[in-house]
Amino acid sequence: MARPLASVQLYTLAEQFSADMAGSLDRLAGLGLRNVEAFDFVRRPAEIRAALDSSGLAAPTGHAPLLSDELWTPDGSIPTPAPEVVFDAAAEIGMTTVIDPFVAPERWRTLEGVTDIAERLNTLADTAAGFGLTVGYHNHAQEFVASFDDQSAYERFVALTDPRVALELDLFWALTGGQDVVSLVERLGERLVAVHVKDGVTPATNPWEPGAPAFASSSLDQRHAGTADVPLADALRAATSLKYAVIEYDHAPGDVFDDIAASLAFLTDGGFVR
Repeated sequence: MARPLASVQLYTLAEQFSADMAGSLDRLAGLGLRNVEAFDFVRRPAEIRAALDSSGLAAPTGHAPLLSDELWTPDGSIPTPAPEVVFDAAAEIGMTTVIDPFVAPERWRTLEGVTDIAERLNTLADTAAGFGLTVGYHNHAQEFVASFDDQSAYERFVALTDPRVALELDLFWALTGGQDVVSLVERLGERLVAVHVKDGVTPATNPWEPGAPAFASSSLDQRHAGTADVPLADALRAATSLKYAVIEYDHAPGDVFDDIAASLAFLTDGGFVR
C-alpha cells in the first residue's frame, strides 16, 4: 500500500470558498490538512496563491478542463481558456499536475471518441512539460458505459495514453459505473497517482447511461468516508503508487467542514495517509 498525502478538492466547499477564500483555507489548515486540490483557479491564480501561502497550504493538483471549452458540473458550467493559459495559472499557484475532471459522455461511447481523448491528452502532456507540469484525468461514471472487446472505454483510454498522463480515480463514481473498484485500482497500478476519497449510497442507475434522467449534486446520498457503499479501505490498500488521497463530496451531507473532518479522520485513523 502506498501512503499518500491527504488533500481535499475545493469543489467540496465551493460556496464557502467563494464567500471567504482565506477563512475557508484557514479552517482546512486548522483541521490538519496541508494540501488542497484547486478548482476554478484559472481566473484568479494570484489571489489563490496568496491565500494558500497565508494558510500554509499547497495545491499540488488542480482541476481544469483541457479537452473541452468549459468545465461541466451538475450545478453549472465554468468556461476555461486555452490550455496554455490554464498551465500558466497552474504554475503560478505552484501545482505539479493539472487534471481534466470531465469529458462529455457522448465522447466516451465510440472507440474513435476515446482514441481522440487519449491522443489529445498525450499532446497536452508535451505542452504541459514546457510549464514544468504534468496532466491527468479524473473520471465520473460515463467512462464505464461503453466497452470495446470486453474492455471498458476508461481502460481503453488508459491503454492509449502516454504513461506521463496521470490517473486520478474517483472511487465513488467508478463504483457507480459498475466497476469492481479494488480490482480496477490493482489493474491501474503505477499509473494511479491520486484517488478521490468519496463515499455514499451509489445511485440505482448510472446517471450517464443513455436515456438516464438528468441529475443534480443535491440528489446524491453521499456520506462520510468509510460509512457507506464504497470499499475505500480496500481500494487504498490495493494502491501501489498513490501520491494524493483527495477528500471530496459532490453533495456534503451536513456542515461541510465537519464532513471533511470526518473523512480526514477515516484516512488518518486508518493509517491510510502520511
